[in-house]
Amino acid sequence: MVEVFFAALADLLSVQHLLYMLVGVLVGLCVGIFPGLGGIAGLSLLVPFLFGLDNVSALAMLIGLVAVIPTSDTFSSVLMGIPGSSASQATVLDGFPLAKNGEAARALSAAFISSLFGGVVGAIILTGFVLIARPLILMFGSAELFMLSLFGLSMVAVLAGRSLPKGLAACALGLGIGSLGGAPATGEFRMVYDIHYLYDGIPLVIVGLGLFAIPEIVDLLRADRSIAQGARIGTGWFKGIRDWWANLFLSVRCAGLGCLIGAIPGLGGSVVDWIAYGHAVQTTKDTSRFGKGDIRGVIAPESSNNAMQGGAMLPTLMFGIPGSGAMAVFLGGMALVGLEPGPSMVGADLNVTYAVIWSLAIANIMGAGLCIMLAQPISRLTLIPFQLLAPFMIVVVCFAAFQATRALEDLIALLLLGMIGILMKRFGWPRPALLIGFVLAPQAENYFYQAVQFYGFDFISRPGVIVIGILTIISVAIGLRNRVDDSGSDSVAAHAGGNLSRRMPQILFALFVAGLFLTALIDSMEHSFLGGIFTMGSSIIGLALTLILVVTLVVSQQGHASLFDTEAERGTGRRGLWEGLLWITGLVALSALVGFYLAMLAFFPLFLRVRARASWLKTAILTIGIAVFILVLANALSLNFPRGLLQDAYDLPWPFR
Repeated sequence: MVEVFFAALADLLSVQHLLYMLVGVLVGLCVGIFPGLGGIAGLSLLVPFLFGLDNVSALAMLIGLVAVIPTSDTFSSVLMGIPGSSASQATVLDGFPLAKNGEAARALSAAFISSLFGGVVGAIILTGFVLIARPLILMFGSAELFMLSLFGLSMVAVLAGRSLPKGLAACALGLGIGSLGGAPATGEFRMVYDIHYLYDGIPLVIVGLGLFAIPEIVDLLRADRSIAQGARIGTGWFKGIRDWWANLFLSVRCAGLGCLIGAIPGLGGSVVDWIAYGHAVQTTKDTSRFGKGDIRGVIAPESSNNAMQGGAMLPTLMFGIPGSGAMAVFLGGMALVGLEPGPSMVGADLNVTYAVIWSLAIANIMGAGLCIMLAQPISRLTLIPFQLLAPFMIVVVCFAAFQATRALEDLIALLLLGMIGILMKRFGWPRPALLIGFVLAPQAENYFYQAVQFYGFDFISRPGVIVIGILTIISVAIGLRNRVDDSGSDSVAAHAGGNLSRRMPQILFALFVAGLFLTALIDSMEHSFLGGIFTMGSSIIGLALTLILVVTLVVSQQGHASLFDTEAERGTGRRGLWEGLLWITGLVALSALVGFYLAMLAFFPLFLRVRARASWLKTAILTIGIAVFILVLANALSLNFPRGLLQDAYDLPWPFR
């Protein structure tokens, strides 16, 4: 064993290994800053360069990229309110409000030190855990994995705000959207209505950008100011580090939680940050600041998502079971350099396994160091008037969304989900609850069918199921007591409660959601029992809760602000609610006609001249800048531009084709 340790250490500390790791870190830093791409695009970029490399150097480059993305994606989550990847969605809830309050530096410093610590702690845990991991991982069957999915859904109790029916209904809506496409048990296609795009479901990146990025762009355009309030970034760079130190035990717990969840095949990074965020809320007495700019809401998810990457390596290396799309590409890279996952990774190739684990720790230190160096200048983006940043953000969001399936329908789905996200935010429906339901729907349904098939309904009596069930009940009980309140004050409710006409927009939105549930319920009745039972159950629950909300809105004269608030009454912004969405719609429509690149070249100067009232010189400089940036990015990462009718009719030269 000692010889294995020294062999791994010698490989790890070689100059060649560190240089290749630095290359991976730099690529991951660039990819992570760009919202919506994530690890799959970055790893896919590196794989062609692995030919001819020795296995340790090749893995070093891949690991450098995997380790830094959960750190660098914090930039867009904190500074712009756009989830950089699926692992940084929970960071938006408190990181972006901190940036808007002029504390971007504080949020970023706390996030980076938490990410660094989480990655190192995860590597330390895995060093001792790797030899006993195999039997423990094999203990988790489909029944236990189904219960873990329910445990993830229990976080809805934390994120439901004041109105638990709204939170549960939003979660049910997420379960319904996540059920689009083929049923795991029977292969029947549900709620597709002969639309080819829906046969594979809606990609996570589309849902995340639609629910979080679009509403924030619309809100900031309405406010007509910079992201940060006032003319300062904040002097909290060292304060963020002190905040992390004051919450060290929370960071340790969330890092351990992330490592454990990452080691369980099938959960992956799409839910770990939400579980960590929910844990932070559940273990805090005063939750009034969560959702409004509580630094613990940044520390918890950032500590967990980096540790999760290390945990995800265990099933990938030992069983060849990728826990995410990025890990699937990582497996392809292993095959290229002649490494085969399996028992040999804890036997003859144990030195490679340890080199991988320790490389994660070093790559996290490298990545966090680079992000800290760049944080202060990048934070200054929050001081730029948003009408100058908005066209860049709109183009970036649309371009990133299109890469999900590279179909124009990606952009249409983005618009529709963005509209739902705007209305959910306006009327106090918790968007994280919908996202949790969406993320967990496929695996919860799949594991449920497998559990019933393997064990029958007796699976509920398995010891592991009982233990996880008890933990879920405890989580719900704590979550109900410590719900995050982001809905406003009761004075808003008193102001709107006595006037039915003021509540009518909320009633109409609730009826619209009820209509979605009714449509899903009707569709579920057209399928077999196994093909329709999951969507039928979530639709019935969601429909009942939504109708309760409608009745409450109609008959109540007093109530919680989460039932009655509207942004018009909050006085948020001076412009129309839908102006920002109309600009985005214009870019999408123009892309469908003339292609994305030409549409962008027309959209950018039009927005800057008409909406931002920029000078011709500034308009020209910014337009040339975005044109070059998008072109270089697309060429480097082999990304496609959306085609339009013009490209179908004429053979245009590059880059317009």
